[in-house]
Amino acid sequence: MIHPSAIIAKNVEIHETTYIGPYCVIGDGVKIGENNNLISHVSIVGDTTIENNNTFFPFCSIGSEPQDLKYNREKSYLKIGNNNKFRENVTINPGTSGGGLSTVIADNCLLMVGSHVAHDCKIQSNVILANNATLAGHVEIDNNAILGGNSAIHQFVRIGKYAMIGGMSGVEKDIIPYGLYTGIRENLKSLNLIGLKRKGLTSNDINEIKSLINLIFNKKDTIENNIKNNFVEKSEILEIKEVIDFLKSNSKRGIATFEND
Repeated sequence: MIHPSAIIAKNVEIHETTYIGPYCVIGDGVKIGENNNLISHVSIVGDTTIENNNTFFPFCSIGSEPQDLKYNREKSYLKIGNNNKFRENVTINPGTSGGGLSTVIADNCLLMVGSHVAHDCKIQSNVILANNATLAGHVEIDNNAILGGNSAIHQFVRIGKYAMIGGMSGVEKDIIPYGLYTGIRENLKSLNLIGLKRKGLTSNDINEIKSLINLIFNKKDTIENNIKNNFVEKSEILEIKEVIDFLKSNSKRGIATFEND
């Protein structure tokens, strides 16, 4: 159903089961799948593809030009998956030539009021951005991470799976999977114990992970040497393997270490 006050461009694809509410604007090139709900006053423009079962609350701006002075109107893309919820005043920009030309949001995410996703960001599934959380360009967020309200993430930062960023935090270095970070340009505080418990790990599992993480980030040597010399690399614990893989992968911003480093 399309409300009569909505403005729909000619070159769009909108599934018949999707609802376009009052005063929405849909621009050329937009593709919208099944059972989406645009409540009212939603703007979706550009080469934006939206899959199924997403909800957009009033005054969302989706697919508008990147806020990047290097952007030169190159053809770039925004892709949104399934079962996401975008609350009021959420803004999301497509990609640029400097970041692979695409911004991607996977499935089952919640973006609360006023949150912003800049150009070339990659957000995996089950991620939560609380009110006014903001991502600069090229940020990558893995599954099940949570960003607290009014947090700000520097460009090119990576946030690992199940990490938690506290409210009003400023993050300028990569956050390891399961890490807990609060503050302004500070260090990791701990592991995200709540996230590990939600994942179903026992207290014994969590204590073993904490011990190995302490070995990895021991300030007496480098992270690389700590992994090699303490047999951490031979651990069969999935979460430790994920942390090691994260640490070994390319980082443009460096790694946030722990407070006592």
